[in-house]
Amino acid sequence: MIKVAPSILSADFANLQRDVQLAEKAGADSIHIDVMDGQFVPNLSFGMKTVADLRPVTSLTLDCHLMIVEPEHFVEQFAKAGADLIGVHVESTRHIYHVLQLIKQAGAKAEVVVNPGTPLSMISEVLPLVDQVLIMTVNPGFGGQHFLEPMPAKIKALAAIKQEHGYDFDIQVDGGINATTVKQCYDAGATVAVAGSFVFDSSDPAARIQDIKVATN
Repeated sequence: MIKVAPSILSADFANLQRDVQLAEKAGADSIHIDVMDGQFVPNLSFGMKTVADLRPVTSLTLDCHLMIVEPEHFVEQFAKAGADLIGVHVESTRHIYHVLQLIKQAGAKAEVVVNPGTPLSMISEVLPLVDQVLIMTVNPGFGGQHFLEPMPAKIKALAAIKQEHGYDFDIQVDGGINATTVKQCYDAGATVAVAGSFVFDSSDPAARIQDIKVATN
């Protein structure tokens, strides 16, 4: 069964505490927080204060996905704010190994993120260092996009690398995830699924979280 990380990018911003606690009660495994700076992606979202404000209201892992340029300047601040896991894009920095080291030094788990058009060869040197790899299954920046059909093959290739080398990282997927596409990702080797609009645009978000879990049971 896949682990579910609801993305609050699609939640009600005026009621984030309510939606986070609803997700926790419904069986979510972590909360996904998309941080966007308007430069790396053409959108703006949350910052450190959102993380700090949510930290006391949930016991779930706060998974912060930094879609920002030069994340090395911010990872320590996000860790101090309460992020348990921090993801950085290999495309966003010239020093990806160093950024992942900084995350670890700050006391958080480290994740490397790859965009749909980025080959896995770009992250091969950091795979021994990370706790999680996020494969974007849409182009990053906005919720509600359609799942990119070639991505399960990429997930499968990463899972094969993981098995071959005995690595111990989770494989997370993010973008266009619903009860149908999550099954494709899970069968390919994904272990964590981010779901935003599928969960929070529903009249029954709790049921949608369970739909994802049932689809991969």
